Amino acid sequence: MTEKQKLVVIGNGMAGMNAIEQLLKLTDRYEIIVIGAEPHPNYNRIMLSYVLEGSKSIDDIIINNREWYASAGIQLITGCKAVRLDTTLQQVIMEDGSATAYDRVLIATGSNPFILPVPGSTLEGVIGFRSIEDCDSMMEAAKQYKKAAVIGGGLLGLEAAKGLVQLGMEVTVVHLPDYLMERQLDVPSAKMLQQELERQGLKFALGKQTTALTGSTRVTGLTFADGTSLEADLVVMSVGIRPNIDIAMGSDIQVNRGIVVDDYMQTSVPGVYAVGECTEHRGICYGLVAPLFEQGAVLAKTLAGVETAPYEGSIVSTKLKVSGVDVFSTGTFLEEPHHDIIRLHDGWNRTYKKIVLHDRVVVGAVLFGNIDDSSRLERLVKKGEQMTEELYQELTGSGGCCGGKAKSNMAAELVDDDIVCGCNGVTKKMIVDAIQIDGLTTLDAVKMKTGASRSCGGCKPMVEQLLQHVLGESFQSTQTKQGICGCTSMSRDEIVTAIKEQNLHTIAEVTQALAWSQSEGCSKCRPALNYYLGMMWPETYEDERASRFVNERMNANIQKDGTYTVVPRMYGGMTTPEDLKKIADVSIKYKASLVKMTGGQRIGIIGIQKEDLPKVWEELEMPSGYAYAKALRTVKTCVGSTYCRFGTQDSLGIGDLIERKFERVDMPAKFKFAVNGCPRNCAESCTKDIGIVGNDGGWEIYVGGNGGIKARLADLLCKVKTDDELMEMISATMQYYRETANYLERTSEWIERIGLEQVQNTIVHDAEQRQQLTARMEIALSKLEDPWKKMVGDQKLRNALFEKVIVTEKVAH
Repeated sequence: MTEKQKLVVIGNGMAGMNAIEQLLKLTDRYEIIVIGAEPHPNYNRIMLSYVLEGSKSIDDIIINNREWYASAGIQLITGCKAVRLDTTLQQVIMEDGSATAYDRVLIATGSNPFILPVPGSTLEGVIGFRSIEDCDSMMEAAKQYKKAAVIGGGLLGLEAAKGLVQLGMEVTVVHLPDYLMERQLDVPSAKMLQQELERQGLKFALGKQTTALTGSTRVTGLTFADGTSLEADLVVMSVGIRPNIDIAMGSDIQVNRGIVVDDYMQTSVPGVYAVGECTEHRGICYGLVAPLFEQGAVLAKTLAGVETAPYEGSIVSTKLKVSGVDVFSTGTFLEEPHHDIIRLHDGWNRTYKKIVLHDRVVVGAVLFGNIDDSSRLERLVKKGEQMTEELYQELTGSGGCCGGKAKSNMAAELVDDDIVCGCNGVTKKMIVDAIQIDGLTTLDAVKMKTGASRSCGGCKPMVEQLLQHVLGESFQSTQTKQGICGCTSMSRDEIVTAIKEQNLHTIAEVTQALAWSQSEGCSKCRPALNYYLGMMWPETYEDERASRFVNERMNANIQKDGTYTVVPRMYGGMTTPEDLKKIADVSIKYKASLVKMTGGQRIGIIGIQKEDLPKVWEELEMPSGYAYAKALRTVKTCVGSTYCRFGTQDSLGIGDLIERKFERVDMPAKFKFAVNGCPRNCAESCTKDIGIVGNDGGWEIYVGGNGGIKARLADLLCKVKTDDELMEMISATMQYYRETANYLERTSEWIERIGLEQVQNTIVHDAEQRQQLTARMEIALSKLEDPWKKMVGDQKLRNALFEKVIVTEKVAH
């Protein structure tokens, strides 16, 4: 057996690890060691803005977790910096003086944020935006300070600014040119982007040159060359990047602006390669992802000994989603006198298209708002295609920016190595192989397997075209059957039936028995399976806390600043003076930022630190209000016959009874009640999942209301005379909804899907089925306990979830 060569990778970023992923598919000739200066495994730096704004966690943007490295046989060293190469002894020298031998080494150190060399740039509160740690610093600053300035109107700067706005800060983007994203957009599209971002709350100071940052220890503002100034207690520098060439400079490897490489990514030293933002190829340093993945494909084949065409440079294309707005550019998009321009600007739909021609050849393009033609235009530019009358009609047509004749399937024109997903380096061949070899038939399945469209989503149309191209006529029929996620093609009903028939009792059993494409499941299906299993087997199923959403895991509502809101239960909107005093005392003691009356007649204590949650619950001595849960949230009531001169029924008593009975049972989605003591509707029963209206003859029960995004008035289910009949009817309705709704499907959608008549036939007109449903609900209710009380009494779980723990990681050398 041939002894493996030792390949040491310096840098654990996207470019280097993408090259290694491709290498592993070609050969196993290497023993691989990866050295990363950051303490994290490989993550998607493009997605940092989502972490900053709070829509994703750090775990959500990890590309390769530690288990992946282990399963691939890769030794991962994190939190440790390599400082130079001893190219004579063939060793990588670490910051602590230790050394690691290599046969070949790959430098993939990326780039560093450029910090303007102006007075005050070293003040506290001045940071870059390049890493998870930068996100953490910005989120911490947003908790204490209100005014931020972001210097740099490029993509990262705008994403940082939008994230800070989401965190509640007043943000001004400072940019030297007089329009945004000048490297990706022309003036008209940049102005459209600015208008959209201003609608989202951003402010702009364009054409401003920062000459100094003011402040003694912490930054307090900026001064500009024109004599004006701006207040700011957080300044984010996002004015560009510089290749990180430190290790090459200390190792006698040729550098210019970046580490100089040839067409096979070889540096000036034999056996030493480089890839990514740290490199300079034919005088160009690339800062976008797609060219770096193209470099990685050539490098992987070179290291594997597979014949490959040389890397000859990239035609740069940018396909981005900036704060929810799609933008695209490719090739030469800033026109000059010798260019012919096709320009379509639709101010009403906020779309813009510009195609740049030189001697009838398509040399560049810009799209804003609608980027359906992006893949096609990118291909036209790369191939140097001429504009024809037919092509002109297809790209413009009678519909302006978004119109035109039906477009051909561009997937057929792509070659195998063309990158479809620039965010994750997914080529056409990788997607086609996943469809043909793994039998994938849906966009979600391809996304799960390859990562294509997993990040910004801009490549989704091309992935769908590839599905259509490969599957042919069967494509449409495969789309009619959607699984609950990309791990499976099975529907909700098929899964629940299989769980029952095959007697499956854990998530692992379900994913294995039903042949999930991803054996562990994903963030979309695991919470659904956790609910379905708990609903099916209430007496025996052990809840998998890790498969719940973050609010349910923590038993409180996480806010965008990282603190939590605690909402104690107030049955029917009622409480006691003693409980009110507890709420006030706890709010003061634990420095709540706000105490708010909720729309469900409760009190929210906002701004509690995570580590204080168990102490708050313990001192309140009140049950959880489940404001975070897919369960009964509130029972809103009027004062009814007890106090109101118009009241005909005891709405307070019934509201209290309903809330105490059903307060902890898991539901497919959040669930709200309202009880009115008369038809005047003071408690707004008509927009609740179940609304109850009292009258002289008893109660009316309404179902399927929603006052949210998809507003819907509830339908009359039935009328009953007694309180006992009322409780039986709503119990059966809730259980029927639990057993037949899709996970996360509100009753407003559920009632429209299955029909009011079906619900009435099952519950109102079939006494036997109603009693069976009620009995199953009683079994589910019998196994419930208050989560706050349980957490307070479980010290091990309390420590794991809420205590601050300092972890010292041992680093292998």
